[in-house]
Amino acid sequence: MTAAVRQGASLDVESGSNRSERLRLFLEPAIVLALISGVLLWAFTRELDDIEARNINVPVLASLTWEHIQITAMVVVIVLLVAVPLGVMVTRPWAKFIAPVVLVIANIGQAAPALGVLVLFFLWTEQTGFWVVVFPTALYALLPVLRNTMIGIQQVDSSLLEAGRGVGMSPFTVLRRIELPLAIPFVLAGLRTSLVLAVGVATLAFFVGGGGLGELIDSGYKLGRPSMLVVGAALAMALALLVDWLGGLAERLLGPKGLR
Repeated sequence: MTAAVRQGASLDVESGSNRSERLRLFLEPAIVLALISGVLLWAFTRELDDIEARNINVPVLASLTWEHIQITAMVVVIVLLVAVPLGVMVTRPWAKFIAPVVLVIANIGQAAPALGVLVLFFLWTEQTGFWVVVFPTALYALLPVLRNTMIGIQQVDSSLLEAGRGVGMSPFTVLRRIELPLAIPFVLAGLRTSLVLAVGVATLAFFVGGGGLGELIDSGYKLGRPSMLVVGAALAMALALLVDWLGGLAERLLGPKGLR
């Protein structure tokens, strides 16, 4: 009887947790959209001077936001193409000796101040623009996905690997059908962190001519226009919260069905 009561209580807690997670997935984007709608309504309905009017309008805001999204998206593509294969490689028995070196390099990239990484890459390449922002930002955002890929593969139960080999699977098949599917929740959690990091660092893109919402924030600060500063900061914050929400949604939808 006691065991049944405990099992029922456990199921109730799990059910409550799932309901809370589903509610959060619906509420978070609604709250963010309501917040940004309020900020934009405040900005567009107040009396703007010439400088504010040239910066706070739909074409300019849409252009800066799109530049910000492009930087973030390309950073994520590079991080996935580099961090996941690299994380898989250093978990292989023949390559484990280089794992500390890879992690040290990734740690250096994230531990260094984001602005410092951007400026050093700019000084090294003597170039400005989109790619001068993307590459150092990708280095900055690499660690969460790399580390989580390694952790996700290392936590797979060795008995499952042995069972796979026992039924005649090749090492690649074991990786593809057992290790990677079970590591997906960890990889997605790392990607979620990388997305937020990429959005945050992209606000510094204006320092090296990369565009993005940081231009509006910087202009508002330098020109003493709080409205520009508030709108730029609110849009950047909303974008970070929305990509975090998308990361949570991906974790829920793309993870192995038995672990959801």
